[in-house]
Amino acid sequence: MQPTVRRAAVLGSPIEHSLSPVLHRAAYRELGLADWSYDRFEIDEAALPGFLAGLGPEWAGLSLTMPLKRAVMPLLDAVSDTAASVEAVNTVVLTQDGRRLGDNTDIPGIVAALHERGVDKVPAAAILGAGATASSALAALARICAGEVTAYVRSPARADEMRQWGERLGVDVRTADWSRAAEALGAPLVIATTPAGATDELAPAVPTAPGTLFDVLYDPWPTALAAAWSGRGGALVGGLDLLVHQAVLQVEQMTGRAPGPLAVMRAAGEGALAAR
Repeated sequence: MQPTVRRAAVLGSPIEHSLSPVLHRAAYRELGLADWSYDRFEIDEAALPGFLAGLGPEWAGLSLTMPLKRAVMPLLDAVSDTAASVEAVNTVVLTQDGRRLGDNTDIPGIVAALHERGVDKVPAAAILGAGATASSALAALARICAGEVTAYVRSPARADEMRQWGERLGVDVRTADWSRAAEALGAPLVIATTPAGATDELAPAVPTAPGTLFDVLYDPWPTALAAAWSGRGGALVGGLDLLVHQAVLQVEQMTGRAPGPLAVMRAAGEGALAAR
C-alpha cells in the first residue's frame, strides 16, 4: 500500500542555492498534494550510496545536481534512453516495489524552453562551453538543429570530448578555440553553458540583429551577455526557463500528475530569486 505521506528531495554539493524546493513545493500546492514534502540534502559521491540505501517507502523521487548525475548511474535498476545518451541522470523515480529508475529531464527541458519561445527548428547553432550541460545541449540540438553545431572550448581535450559526444548523438559538431568565441554570437541559436562570469567578455560583441540566446544561468540574472543580447532585440531564454521545464517533467514522473500551468512554478522561482 502506498504511504499517505510522500517525500522527494534534491541532492548535490553544493546545494544550498538550489531553487528546486521552491519549484516543486509550488507544484505540490497547485496539485493539492498537502501530504507531499520536498527538501534539499548536501550529498557528495561518497555519501550517495548510503543515502539511497536508507530511503524508506515514503520516498517518491529525487532530483540530482552536480556532482551526482553520473555517480548515481551504477546505483540504479534502469536508466532511460535519454539519460543513457549523455551518461547523466538528474531524476530518480523510486517505485513502490523498491526499484530506482533514472531519467534526464534536462534534455527535453531545453527543447521545451526553446519551443516556448518559438524556436522549434534551427539551421545551425553554437555552444559556449563543454561541460556536462553542454552534452545535454547537444542532445537537445540533435532534435531541433538541421545543420552544424560549433562548440567553443578552452582546451584540445574538451574539443575532443565535444566531437565524441557529437558522433554519439548524431550531431555534426565542429570545435573552435575559446579565443574565437565572439564568432558564436552570429549563430541563429547560441547556447551558453559556462559558469557565471565566463561570457561577460563577449557582451560588447553582440551583433546588431542577434538570433536566440539560451543562457543556462539563472543566478545572477541577467548575465552581462544576456543583458546585451536583450538590449539588441535578440530573443532570450534563461536558466529559470530550463529549471521550470525540467522540474515540471520531474513532478509529473514522481507524482503521476501533471502540475498544470508553468506560470505557477515560474512565479515561485522568480520570487525566490528576487528575495536573494
